[in-house]
Amino acid sequence: MKRNPSTIGAPQLASDPDRATANAAPASAAADGAKAPERRPPPAGHGHPHGMAAPAERPIEAFFAEVGDDPLTCAFRGRQAVHPFVGLQPVPEDEVEGTWATLCASPRCTTSVAYVHVPFCLSHCLFCGFYQNAWRPEHGPLYVDSLITQMRRGRASPMQAEGPIRALYFGGGTPTLLSGPDLARLIDAARTYLPLAPDCEITVEGQVHAFGLDKARAAFDAGANRLSLGVQTFDDHVRRSMGRHCSGREVVATLEGLLRADQAAIVIDLIFGLPGQDATIWQQDLRQAVALGLDGVDLYALKAVRNAPLARTVDNGRMPPPATQPLGDFYGVGSEYMRNARWDPVSCTHWRGTTRERNLYNLLIKSGADCVAVGAGAGGSVSGADAGFSYRNLPSVEDYRERVDRGDPVVAGLMRQSPHRRLFDAIKGELERGRLNTTHAAMRLGSDGGPDWQGLVEPLLAQWQQAGLVTRDGDWMELTLAGRFWQVQLTLNLLQWLNQCLAKHQT
Repeated sequence: MKRNPSTIGAPQLASDPDRATANAAPASAAADGAKAPERRPPPAGHGHPHGMAAPAERPIEAFFAEVGDDPLTCAFRGRQAVHPFVGLQPVPEDEVEGTWATLCASPRCTTSVAYVHVPFCLSHCLFCGFYQNAWRPEHGPLYVDSLITQMRRGRASPMQAEGPIRALYFGGGTPTLLSGPDLARLIDAARTYLPLAPDCEITVEGQVHAFGLDKARAAFDAGANRLSLGVQTFDDHVRRSMGRHCSGREVVATLEGLLRADQAAIVIDLIFGLPGQDATIWQQDLRQAVALGLDGVDLYALKAVRNAPLARTVDNGRMPPPATQPLGDFYGVGSEYMRNARWDPVSCTHWRGTTRERNLYNLLIKSGADCVAVGAGAGGSVSGADAGFSYRNLPSVEDYRERVDRGDPVVAGLMRQSPHRRLFDAIKGELERGRLNTTHAAMRLGSDGGPDWQGLVEPLLAQWQQAGLVTRDGDWMELTLAGRFWQVQLTLNLLQWLNQCLAKHQT
């Protein structure tokens, strides 16, 4: 679930992305989180809402948090539904082809990942705002053929062929809907045609439904070393109301079988704030996840984004509204539970229970790694000689397959990243992990020719400290529990303030 919801239109409900959440329009995210890649990077097509026009200038107070008794629940009004992408500008349509050709002719020269998008779902989950295509079994072989062809032809491109790829993410959609043979040959092709590092993390995202041990073994034998499965909750009543296809007991049995196989890191995501979910159910979900001995767990809040049918279902009276308890309270309970279980916080939403779990793709994509994008609707990013770019492949499966068959480029559009992307990426990557080295950030700002960090940023950080969101320890700013809950909002506020001030400083 790595997506980039629009801010246009009435909000609907969806969950946070873990997924490469980097990529179904993941261009350098992905979906906080989109696991997810998260779970994805933003689409780089012409008309993307970010960076299209300079927003009205705002005073620093507009980026302050509210000061109150409980920053977990009152620091900001509402939560951002996507990871922050600041300073993107569309490449003019008549320049896309030439710019893309230049990028493809140049090897990647920075930390890199790859994302392969499988944009099919068995059904439209009520909480998801990123549904694209209904699944039919006959879709699998033809689509996998196209993915493999795109990767095979890409070997001639230095952008794909040169430079080790440290993490590979098969996201969607639901890649685990593919048959065992199709999933295996897709993974095998990626290992053949992409320059994967020897220790590359290879993640397959999916659902428990229709993902038995035979299909899992096919994925493991082909080289997958990490599974990221959307569980959301183990509670049968909540699962049924959300349209999940398996009972909680079936989910547990499948996860136990995968863990016994001992072939890969097994990671799940849980969502808090679902309709019908109360504090007791949330505690039971946490207890079950820890008791299973999983390698990693994501804890995501239900968020308002477009295109999710849950809001309509609630409005029509066919389902109770989402949990009335503040989402920050759920997050606080979850964080405390994981801490007491001695799970390591890898990011503000992800914990690991064993050393097998690395969460590389999500950490790297949110730190500005280059991303090779494969598949319809997949988004990627690449650093050019004098600028960074985000891009998106054609979203239509039919158009994508036709382009691949003809041997034509599948990129649909390009976005030029901010000239300050290195500074912004460093801030995003560090805050994703709950801290920021302000001394290093100040040095980067100075090297970008920006104004003095002390006068520009420290007043904002001091206000956040007053609001209970951060603490200071020498060179480091650390997010508190409340700060970790509001991390995406804090990151967005800091980047927008910096972007506004840098633009003004350079005019």
